[in-house]
Amino acid sequence: MIKLDFTTKENFDFNDLVEIMKYLRAPDGCPWDRVQTHESIRSNFIEETYEVIEAIDNKDSELLKEELGDVLLQVVFHSEMSAEENEFDINDVINGVCKKLVERHPHVFGDVKADNSEEALLSWDNVKMNSKSQKKQSEAMDSVSKALPSLMRAEKIQKKAAKVGFDWDNVDGALDKVAEETDELKEAVDSGSYEQQCEELGDLLFSVVNVSRFLKVDSEKALYDACDKFTDRFKALEILADERGIDIKTASLSQLDSLWEEVK
Repeated sequence: MIKLDFTTKENFDFNDLVEIMKYLRAPDGCPWDRVQTHESIRSNFIEETYEVIEAIDNKDSELLKEELGDVLLQVVFHSEMSAEENEFDINDVINGVCKKLVERHPHVFGDVKADNSEEALLSWDNVKMNSKSQKKQSEAMDSVSKALPSLMRAEKIQKKAAKVGFDWDNVDGALDKVAEETDELKEAVDSGSYEQQCEELGDLLFSVVNVSRFLKVDSEKALYDACDKFTDRFKALEILADERGIDIKTASLSQLDSLWEEVK
């Protein structure tokens, strides 16, 4: 492969990225890049995606630009590895997503009418089910990726059930279900097996996600924020304990609880 000189180039485009990846994967390219597989860099993709989310949460546009580039690199990386196996290349990826966008927006590119975002989403879902030959709603549930964070997966599954009317009338029913599942978990803790406890805890978490869906609260984000809140309060607890001359490693639970109430 004849290598172009990228070292003096000021501005790059998408085609440059594709070519650079080809060079990195070439026999005389980068030793690390050459030996990677879809499986070996799987976690990299997940990590880069979460770093994009963090940039969005922090409203950091410069970081977002950088992290989106890292995600794009992963797309090109995987596409190049597949191209080497004569499976597909980056152009096939782009062709596929463009066709999907046109196909799933008949309210834009066709004659389907959608006057608001809800109707547009319904149109998208109908086309999606038809394109995947999904005749039952359970098939649509099965199509929800099992690699998603479980809170997110639970919400997507619940939304698909709700589309065919299998849902509470309002949040009160969802809250009552949380109480019911809490009681069942207590019973499992008192007399159930480990497997029963796991099952009931899962049911409780699933029902809590149902509540968040009715409240239009992102359960994943809510738990994320709760983790931050707990960490911040614990930092404040440690500071207060130091000021009082209390060693939290040897302090009693009642002392720690008292400090916790103060920092709240």
